[in-house]
Amino acid sequence: MELQMPDIKFMAMLPIVIILVTAVAATILGFFTSRRNIAMLGITGQVLTLGSLFSLWDQNLSSFAGSLQLSNVSLIFAGIILIGSILSQLTSLDHTARSNLNFPEFDIILLYGVTGTLLIAFSGDLIVMLIGLEVMSLSTYVLATLQESRRSEEAGMKYFLLGSVASAVLIYGIALVFGATGTFSYDGIRQAIASQAFQNDALLLTGAFLLLAGFSFKVAMAPFHQWTPDVYSGSPTIVTQFMSIVVKTAAFAGMIAVFLRALPGADWTLPAQIILALTMIGGNMAALRQAEIKRALAYSAIAHSGYLGLALLAAPDLGIPALLYHLLGYTFANAGAFAVIAMLQQDDRGMLIPKMRGLYYRKPLHAISLAIFLLSLAGIPPFAGFVAKLVLFGAAFQSGYTAMTIIAIVTSMIAFVYYLRPAVLMFMPAEEPQSIEERSFPNSTLTVLASVAATVVLGVLPNWVLTLFNSPIVQQAMK
Repeated sequence: MELQMPDIKFMAMLPIVIILVTAVAATILGFFTSRRNIAMLGITGQVLTLGSLFSLWDQNLSSFAGSLQLSNVSLIFAGIILIGSILSQLTSLDHTARSNLNFPEFDIILLYGVTGTLLIAFSGDLIVMLIGLEVMSLSTYVLATLQESRRSEEAGMKYFLLGSVASAVLIYGIALVFGATGTFSYDGIRQAIASQAFQNDALLLTGAFLLLAGFSFKVAMAPFHQWTPDVYSGSPTIVTQFMSIVVKTAAFAGMIAVFLRALPGADWTLPAQIILALTMIGGNMAALRQAEIKRALAYSAIAHSGYLGLALLAAPDLGIPALLYHLLGYTFANAGAFAVIAMLQQDDRGMLIPKMRGLYYRKPLHAISLAIFLLSLAGIPPFAGFVAKLVLFGAAFQSGYTAMTIIAIVTSMIAFVYYLRPAVLMFMPAEEPQSIEERSFPNSTLTVLASVAATVVLGVLPNWVLTLFNSPIVQQAMK
């Protein structure tokens, strides 16, 4: 019998290997050096990982019999993930001491979490996707509880308990899909469904529903979103920043792979429309009643999950480029907004929105930057959020989902209220003097400046990125 060599291509594993080696090195060096050095090592490793993605562009490499697949779409997802994680770790350099997180374990766990997110982005089957999802989730559970405070512990416990249930639902869904098709591979599942001999429709549909429910928790879609406000507001702000951009991007990468590659055209679209409608309406309406900025942004994240989910309904050649652009703009806006909040807050409870009144007269650059991020999240031109919503809603409308597009537009108009309220208050004279701690935050300032620049450039010159996302090379990877 001839010995068969395993299908292993090192270049297909290069991004994951770089970030994993960085995490292991950080784990070992954490015993001998300061937390700041570990953080700088983590940032360096992530920058190198981001650079490696360019060398893999248009190569469509795979490894382990297709379990890892590096298409151009997955490379873009990975790039957005790494941009978000770099901005988060850069922000953390200024705030771990104030948040009682000034120890190497914070950055080490974050790096392992990033490793999981890249596994999701590059997954070619349900097992690798699940492994990546659990590595990411376990890391995030720990990050949420690392701070020695009752609020943080409560937030982390809620996240862990509800996340465990969601993971169980997801695993049951994977088991049923495997039972129906006989394979875990995305391409294999798609081929099995297309076969004329396929007769396991009920089993497949049940599995698809469970997968939809499990992913809906991970990306905070209604009615599986209840954990989000408490976890976002109870976790340290720098952890909330990481969860709101990196975890969300990775989870959507998994959703796109499962529902557009493995299960295209299945009967999950009707419940998906109900979930998306509830998410957009519920997230925006609940945000109107929030008095604290972190909770308001938590409900904003829920609403944006509804908008991003429209890409699941749209035709892939329209929906995926729109999703990628929206995620990129959302990453910069949210990273910048939480960086500003981290600089302004007295503790990790965030800031009451009425207390933001008159901020421009005390911290003009902070107020202007935060206003830009809020206006972008609201979808107001000339910022990235406007173009992102335009192309995403347009993709849904062109794909025949008129009612969903109308709901998205109406709820976006409702969102103007809670986005514009703090943006306007910051430029109104304060009724009574407000004291803000005078400290320099050079790394957070760098995050804010980079995010402002990207938010403006993506809004003013969107074709630079949209042309790339709509290029024939990327379109071929969507088929």
